[in-house]
Amino acid sequence: MNRKQIVTTLSLGLMGMMLLMFAGCDRFDLGMVDNNRDELDAVDPNLVSANTMFGFKLLNELRKTAHQDENTLLSPFSISVALAMMLNGAADETEQGMIRALQLQGLDAEAINTNYAQLLQRLQEPTPKVTLTIANSLWVHNADQDFAFWPDFLRRNTEFFNAEIAALDLHDPGTPAQINQWVNTQTRGKIKKIISGAIDRETGILLLNAIYFKGEWKTAFDPSRTQDAPFYLATGEEKRVPMMRRSGHYPYYRGTKFQAISLPYGDGQIGMYIFLPSRESDLNTLLDNLDVESWENWVSQLHRQEVFVQIPKFNLDYAAKLNVPLKALGMETAFKKYRAKFSRMVYSPTGKPLLTWIQRVDQKTLLEVNEEGTVAAAVTSGGVGVEPVSAPPDFIADRPFFFAIRDNQTGTVLFMGVVVDPTTVKEPPLIPEPPFLPNPIPLPVDLPELE
Repeated sequence: MNRKQIVTTLSLGLMGMMLLMFAGCDRFDLGMVDNNRDELDAVDPNLVSANTMFGFKLLNELRKTAHQDENTLLSPFSISVALAMMLNGAADETEQGMIRALQLQGLDAEAINTNYAQLLQRLQEPTPKVTLTIANSLWVHNADQDFAFWPDFLRRNTEFFNAEIAALDLHDPGTPAQINQWVNTQTRGKIKKIISGAIDRETGILLLNAIYFKGEWKTAFDPSRTQDAPFYLATGEEKRVPMMRRSGHYPYYRGTKFQAISLPYGDGQIGMYIFLPSRESDLNTLLDNLDVESWENWVSQLHRQEVFVQIPKFNLDYAAKLNVPLKALGMETAFKKYRAKFSRMVYSPTGKPLLTWIQRVDQKTLLEVNEEGTVAAAVTSGGVGVEPVSAPPDFIADRPFFFAIRDNQTGTVLFMGVVVDPTTVKEPPLIPEPPFLPNPIPLPVDLPELE
């Protein structure tokens, strides 16, 4: 090109980072207005860094099983909030594993709750031309007399996460519809449901987080300039897609084998950060080098300059079951039925021991990008199983039985018998003595010699 501006085209595969960029980042667009910077400084930067690191690690785990032509869209912040609510009920090895997976090793339990509360409040403060709402809810099963929920667990999640609590019969056929209605309402109709079919009979509680985002570009794209243009897939295949175009001053950075740009929403407090591999590189190479350190380094080097921008209009709709990647991040114990421990979440009024474990963590996400701006939504659902430990089996030998004494090393049965009446001692059978012979037959005096 002969012009000084730079043509920037977005790779759709990198859109998996979208919600990382406005929910997991501790920086906003450089050079943009940031009215709440001083207030946000009250949030421990360790929590923000932990969320960003968690997002990158989770994305890398999902990449291991993703197809090359598959778009990815995550809200790591939504997942971390749902897991942080669960964390209030975890104990011992289960708690430590979840802290490790969430990258929260530098914070104690009280600091985790307090900082999440502050961050949730700051993120939802009014911003021009931007709507961001975050809702949490706990759906607790109240139709089982074998367990109940600790008041402190419920209090922490209402106090720090502003969670709504619904106590109901989770196994009632109408309950999924109630939960899905909450999801539909919180995402303004963008995600219709998170529960399909009946809820598992062992589920004792469902913890949900829902995020809804609508942001208008600070400077909108002109729809009349949108035209079909080539988009080149990783396979080399060319597709014609509607491309939005405009020129303007944006925070921009050209790194080694990639370009980066930030497109602001509203007053610039929230922005979409796009990282585009060079034609000599590829998306996997870029993602292999993406971590918290490189992310912060690259974002810090964005500087405003005039740029010609060309990005596609697109919609993403994504769903993922997160059990496997979360186990890989260090919280495998939390998913093990006979090892997990959520003793700070539930208890047995009768004193019976309980099995408590995470059954599954699911997320659904949606994103729409057009000339006006972006709409995005995410719902994360976590189900915790609760089951009374079965009473130890009775072995009461109060009726006739067979027994054997066996050498377990060789398998030899040494004794065996039948007991039909343990009170009776049977006399051993009488073995008669040999008859007395008064005149024994004399032996010969001379015996023949043996040859």
